Amino acid sequence: MNRGAGARPTWLRGGLDPWLLGGLLLLAAAGLAILYGASGGNGDLVLRQGARFGLGLVLMLVAARLPPGLLLGWTPWLYGGAVLLLVLVALLGEGRGAHRWLDLGVVRFQPSEITKLALPMMLAWVLHGQPLPPRWPVLALLAALVALPSLLIGQQPDLGTALLVAASGLFVVFLAGLPWRWMLAAGIGAAAAAPVLWHFMHEYQRNRVRTFLDPESDPLGQGWNIIQSKIAVGSGGLHGKGWMAGTQSQLDFLPEHTTDFVFAVFAEEFGFVGVLAMLALYGFIIGRTLVIAGAARHTYGRLLAGSIALTFGVYVLINGAMVAGLLPVVGVPMPLVSYGGTSAVTLLLAFGLVFSVHRHRRQSSPGAGL
Repeated sequence: MNRGAGARPTWLRGGLDPWLLGGLLLLAAAGLAILYGASGGNGDLVLRQGARFGLGLVLMLVAARLPPGLLLGWTPWLYGGAVLLLVLVALLGEGRGAHRWLDLGVVRFQPSEITKLALPMMLAWVLHGQPLPPRWPVLALLAALVALPSLLIGQQPDLGTALLVAASGLFVVFLAGLPWRWMLAAGIGAAAAAPVLWHFMHEYQRNRVRTFLDPESDPLGQGWNIIQSKIAVGSGGLHGKGWMAGTQSQLDFLPEHTTDFVFAVFAEEFGFVGVLAMLALYGFIIGRTLVIAGAARHTYGRLLAGSIALTFGVYVLINGAMVAGLLPVVGVPMPLVSYGGTSAVTLLLAFGLVFSVHRHRRQSSPGAGL
């Protein structure tokens, strides 16, 4: 049977917003090209990352078909499973100087990445059906739900990821209408607690802060990474040196140039103009996701999609500021550009949930239409 002139393609009827999908595919393609240049033409590395993108896209398409009511029912189990995995990491995990990974033989992954998705889902689950803004008893429950996985991740130790996980939960509370004065009071309290946090930090974490404040104090040791990163960013100039023509990465001055500092490689090769174009693409993806969140009629979908958008933005902000020397080096990847499997797959899965919210945006309740 022929489709009518006004019929939409199947992939559009499946809930895939074409603007957001196009932005994500363009970003993934750019990420693979950047990785190829940053790795000096290492095709195997790009193929491995492409395979992870393929897995993430499959999971994204599957998640886009899931009704929010089903996600709502799964949420407590997903949160509980994520916390259980974090406990297993504490007992059985492995990593370079830290316990962050679980090796199941077939696959090796970081459960903390899953928690970045499970936590906002859980908070949105709690707030669904509650009067907004939330009241003190609900806020206390939300604080406990945020604190449990954040503390487990902080003990690995992985302070940067712990703060990101906490932020993904706090964004849900912020979008639920928490008054600005409460947010300001919480910020002041966090700043006042900084000396206490310093006392509990590991020595390597303290060294990162010291290096951030004065990288030239140890230019051949602790300060090497950030100094070389700033040289790469600054030497790109207005238009950059050209693809695969950057000296900092090609001559191996810049460490971790396919992971933490891949954006510094991009800045050296494509310059200020390229950086602005890349940030504009990130901004478009974040903005489109917020539009989808605002169009959702039910609280669960609105809070979940909004939190995913803001958390994605924090990734970009922290990594960009890190490679420019404006924040300490905390190991936060540039989303869908830095080399890494668990992060890429989890991010694409998260956007699959955004597509699910978009597909069911006219439902006044997640359970409608089940």
